[in-house]
Amino acid sequence: MKVLENQVAIITGSGRGVGRALAEMMAEQGARVVISDMDHEPAEEAVQAIKANGGEAIAVIGDVTASDFPKRIMDETIGAFGKLDILVNSAGYTWDNVIHKMTDDQFQKMLDIHLIAPFRLIREAAPYLRDAGKADLEQGKVNYRKIVNVSSLAGVMGNAGQANYSSAKAGLIGLTKTVAKEWAAYNINCNAVAFGVIDTRLTQAKENGEVVNGIAVGIPEKARQMFTQAIPQKRVGTVQEAAESIFFLASPQSNYINGHVINISGGMYT
Repeated sequence: MKVLENQVAIITGSGRGVGRALAEMMAEQGARVVISDMDHEPAEEAVQAIKANGGEAIAVIGDVTASDFPKRIMDETIGAFGKLDILVNSAGYTWDNVIHKMTDDQFQKMLDIHLIAPFRLIREAAPYLRDAGKADLEQGKVNYRKIVNVSSLAGVMGNAGQANYSSAKAGLIGLTKTVAKEWAAYNINCNAVAFGVIDTRLTQAKENGEVVNGIAVGIPEKARQMFTQAIPQKRVGTVQEAAESIFFLASPQSNYINGHVINISGGMYT
């Protein structure tokens, strides 16, 4: 039997990068996957890749920060698959600036996508996670359901030029620990990963010209090289390695892990 046989997973930001790798990994292990992304083309490509490999997936296109998005994705998930077992809050981007030059909009946008959107999605998922777990217990059943939030070492340690991102990711850690305390009795595991430098478009050389939501993302090449040298393992993490860490927390192997933040950083923070 596959590890996630008969499970249903929502993964935000899964048209590309870590989310895409995770979606394919989960589908290979039996999960039916909901691909969530702002962009139609990469989301549909992810769905088709999963189907071509014998898996099941649907795409829900939209902005996770929109107030009506959480209900829409839950409705479409339940309509397609009838339940929800795993929620992964992975969508995000960066918009860097030093504090004395940062605008209110820059600060708020990072809170919106990295903290408020996960809160709204978790709240909207309550009937399918918390309430379903409570109903199971009343019937003498034990079924574990999982929430995994993607935080960052910036939320643990802070990071120059990222007061907005660091604050949002730190808040996400607080949300993770609180949900774990409130819902653990219903066999809901809520954990987080805190990534260091993972090789995605957000950490590519800024000179490459990657843009998300009209905002230039990436790290200047000189700074990227300095970051890499600061990692004890002397390399950045791969998308696959990042996805595997989330997969572990979404799997039955993590059934007694709750409210934890696992640093995935090559030893940058221990």
